[in-house]
Amino acid sequence: MSKNPMVPNPATITKITSETGSGDVKTFRVVFDDPSLAEGFTYRSGQCAMLSVFGVGECMISITSTPTRPGFLEFSVKKVGRVTDALHEAREGDKIGLRGPYGNCFPLEKMKGKNLVFVGGGIGLAPLRSLINNVLDNRKEYGRVDIIYGARSPQDLVFKEELFQNWPKYQDTHVYVTVDAGDEEWKGPVGFVPPYLEEINPSPEGAVAVTCGPPVMIKFVLQSLAKMGYTDDQIITTLEMKMQCGIGKCGRCNIGDKYVCVDGPVFSVDQLQALPDEF
Repeated sequence: MSKNPMVPNPATITKITSETGSGDVKTFRVVFDDPSLAEGFTYRSGQCAMLSVFGVGECMISITSTPTRPGFLEFSVKKVGRVTDALHEAREGDKIGLRGPYGNCFPLEKMKGKNLVFVGGGIGLAPLRSLINNVLDNRKEYGRVDIIYGARSPQDLVFKEELFQNWPKYQDTHVYVTVDAGDEEWKGPVGFVPPYLEEINPSPEGAVAVTCGPPVMIKFVLQSLAKMGYTDDQIITTLEMKMQCGIGKCGRCNIGDKYVCVDGPVFSVDQLQALPDEF
């Protein structure tokens, strides 16, 4: 691993999975070209890495894989701009740059022995996927697990194999999926995530809730959780801010006395309450 935190290390895309019907979200499995670099890349669920498309640019992406399954890294990327567009044009075997990991992580130690409620929307399930698989790989250390997820349409759902096949197989693990608007083939619930969450109504007793998704969804999910009796220190979320350097030097992700790329992206709601309104 390069001693310079700003220098990307060469890696190879070994597998590409199209997650959505439109193909606007793809998961890239990546392996370092130098095997010794993998040993130095020690990450935790919730952290991010900077991906470089040579000749185009770089962008910060949540690590979607879990450290409990070593040997590769995975990044689920939505096509939203110049760098992500170029990444979506890549093929298996292509080279990219990778540096990191950056940021803090989900507080797994705090979660042990607790019931866990995961609330995701759209591509916001990507960072939660790392945490969910980490928890399920250590299933006996946690209580009941509820996974509540929604997308705009059935075609926009991501990680469908895990949602409908893999995750429900685990003991005392319950998966609920809704869409804003269904189609002729969709037989599941239709509606927005916050009211669906209230309908399921997972108990706040001995629980920790983790949510990630579009900002407007998070806003109303937080209101729903408060209505259901969850306190601010029981709720964890992530901030999606523009992170340019990854090491707290450029100031692009500064909020008050915090830098999202260093102090985040994971925050409890009581921590967010202490930040300026600019976030």
